[in-house]
Amino acid sequence: MKFIDVFNGDADGICALHQLRLCKPLVSTLVTGVKRDITLLKKVEAARDDTITVLDISLERNREALLAFLDKGTNVVYFDHHFAGEIPDDDRLEAYINMDANICTSLLVNQYLNNKHLAWAVTGAFGDNLFVAAEQAAKPLDLSAEELEQLKLLGTCLNYNGYGASIDDLIFPPQDLYNKIKPYANPFDFINYEPAYQLLVNGYHEDMANAAASERVYETAHHAVVILENEKWARRVSGVFANQLAQENPDRAHAMLTRNENGGFVVSVRAPLSNKTGADELCRQFHSGGGRKAAAGINHLPEAEYDQFMATFLSAFID
Repeated sequence: MKFIDVFNGDADGICALHQLRLCKPLVSTLVTGVKRDITLLKKVEAARDDTITVLDISLERNREALLAFLDKGTNVVYFDHHFAGEIPDDDRLEAYINMDANICTSLLVNQYLNNKHLAWAVTGAFGDNLFVAAEQAAKPLDLSAEELEQLKLLGTCLNYNGYGASIDDLIFPPQDLYNKIKPYANPFDFINYEPAYQLLVNGYHEDMANAAASERVYETAHHAVVILENEKWARRVSGVFANQLAQENPDRAHAMLTRNENGGFVVSVRAPLSNKTGADELCRQFHSGGGRKAAAGINHLPEAEYDQFMATFLSAFID
C-alpha cells in the first residue's frame, strides 16, 4: 500500500498539503505542476488500497480519472473549492469540498485540522487573493499589522511562483518549493531563515514592475483588460498582477491576457471583489477554461476567439 499526495502548485495547494503533513506525516509520492496544470490525477499511478490525497484541483476536471481509481478500489481523500459538479457517492471517497467564494483549500484543511497550523492556512488564503477571509481567519493568532503583511507577501509570492506555461518558467518547481517549506512549522521561520524566500520576493517585485508598464487595451470603472507579452516574466506574474488590480479596484472585473507561442493567449479573469461570482462560468464557455467563482482562467484562447472573449467578458460583468 502506498500514499500519493496530489496538489496544485500554487500557494493554496502547497499550504494545504503542508498543514496536512505537519499533522499527519507520512512518506508519499508527490504529484504537482504549474498552477494551470489541473488535470493532475491523469499523472497518478495507484492500485487497490493505495490512498490518494488530492488538494486544490477541480473534481469536475478530474472526474474520469477519479472514477477509475474508485472503481479500482483506490482510496481518495479530496479537499477543494473549485467547481466540482456532482460528487460521486462512494465509500472509497472522502470529500471535503466547498465552492463558496470566500473559502479556499487551505482554509478547508485548517477546519479539518481544527486550527493546528492556522498561520499556514492564512498564508494560503492570502495567496488565493482572499484577503478579507485571511484576516478573519487570522484573528485567533493575534498578529500585528506588520506580521499580517508578512504573511500576505509570503502567500502572494508562493502563488506567484505557480504561474507559468511550464516548470521552466518558474523560479522553483512547485515540488521543490514545497520541500523547502516542509521543515518550517512556523511561516515566520521560513520568511526569516530560508534563503529561497528572498529569491521569490526579488523575482516578484521585478516582474510586477514590468507588468505595471504593460498595455491596457480596455479600461472603465467596471472592466479592465491588460495584455502581457510572450515572456517568462509575464507568464509568471499574470495571476498575481490580476489579483493586485482586483484588490486596488474592487468594483471592477479584470482580464489578464498573456500572449503565447501558439498565436493565442493564456487568460486570467478576476470577478469584482465586491461581487465575487461569474469568473468560472465565463471561462467554462471556452475550451480549456475553468476555475472558481471569483477567479478563473483559460489555458489557451485562440487569437480568432479574442473578440468573442471580449464580448463575453463585458456582458458577464455588466456595468
